[in-house]
Amino acid sequence: MNSKIKKLKKIFNPKNIAVIGASSEIKSVGWGLMKNLLESKKKRKIFAINPNRKQVLGIKCLPSVKSVKGPVDLALIAVPASIVLRVTKECCEKKVGGVVIISAGFAESGKKGKVLQNKISEMVKKAKIPLIGPNVLGIIRPSLGFNASFASTLPPKGGVAFLSQSGALIDSVIDSAVAENYGFSVIISYGNEADLTLSDFLEWLKYDKKTKAIAIYLEGIKQGRRFMQIAKEVLKIKPIVAIKAGKTKKGMEAVLTHTASLAGSAEIYSAAFKQSGIIEVDTIEELFDIAKVLAWQPKCKNGIGVVSNGGGCAVLVADYCEQFRVNLPKLAPETVRKLEKSQKMHPTFSERNPLDIIGDALSDRYKVAVESLLGQKNIHGLLVIQTLQVMTETEKNSKIIIEAQKKWPHKPIICSFLGGKLTQPGIELLEKNNIPNYPDLKRAARAINSLIR
Repeated sequence: MNSKIKKLKKIFNPKNIAVIGASSEIKSVGWGLMKNLLESKKKRKIFAINPNRKQVLGIKCLPSVKSVKGPVDLALIAVPASIVLRVTKECCEKKVGGVVIISAGFAESGKKGKVLQNKISEMVKKAKIPLIGPNVLGIIRPSLGFNASFASTLPPKGGVAFLSQSGALIDSVIDSAVAENYGFSVIISYGNEADLTLSDFLEWLKYDKKTKAIAIYLEGIKQGRRFMQIAKEVLKIKPIVAIKAGKTKKGMEAVLTHTASLAGSAEIYSAAFKQSGIIEVDTIEELFDIAKVLAWQPKCKNGIGVVSNGGGCAVLVADYCEQFRVNLPKLAPETVRKLEKSQKMHPTFSERNPLDIIGDALSDRYKVAVESLLGQKNIHGLLVIQTLQVMTETEKNSKIIIEAQKKWPHKPIICSFLGGKLTQPGIELLEKNNIPNYPDLKRAARAINSLIR
């Protein structure tokens, strides 16, 4: 780990934080930053910096970061762009541990903003102080209960790191994550990359023990060769999934006014991703579908078993598996005999893969089917489909699948429990035990494809 990456510790786990631009105006950025920091479970020293206020949310205001007695590990800057240069200079003179510039109005706003951003960049580099931004939402580490952003809430903790050039996108992702109990190790809004770049964050994540998989929303990449070198190193340890915005002419034009990135050719990016081993996706839904399964389940050889209590679903998933080049091995004669001998199996079960165990299947039939297929040597992973009938035992089925995962930990299991309110308790039980569920069969097939070595 180089010295620059070591310095990021003060940004991502600070003992004390200065909020420059702290505000008592409800719903303002300065108010949101203060509120989120004060609500953090781990108590840190928070300094409110605002020469025009006496106090914010019960914290006495100081006129400048230089007025703080003692060290400042992290300075969050949320003031108008016109005074950010002066405030950054004060942070450099104070020798703060790191800076996050929340404020917008820099390179993304035109030539004048770009000149201002360059001056800030030169200043922090000369002072050897790491800078995130400008034009960002902030940073969040759910694993530490740390929310140095103006996002509306803290998402659940988990194994996926999310790096996004767009701050607003993060807000919507967090809202969905709370509703679906989708967890993150860290969320980084990195904006205009005046100093620290996507490559720096990837290098830092290589050493973060809480991160099991990395999801990226990007518009452009600085120093492409360095990015690919670092990505290849990280990919030896952790998978990376990415969505590239700005693929079309209109999209590239939009990127320039968003984060001032050079979007570049979609074909070049796709080739670079493929060469380095990054999984490229087309939608935000796919980004997190795949990041989740990679964080929770082991990789495997191509050879997947499918168990379904619905014949139509079995046919559909067979189509999707062929589309994604997922091999469905034939059931071995001994597997079929095992199923035939079981008194739990319906006499008209399909005897093929996908294995249709018929709609009236109770949990004991699921148990026989799941264990029989996982016991076959050339079946290296399993997709379990459940449709909802009056006799379906959703939670019991989930418990059987969880026990099977413990018995075959080297074989990935994913599920597609289809339904809504009545199915939800079973889904929650699965996902609490790191078995991902997908409410759509094509999404499930795409996810299991990403696990194939």
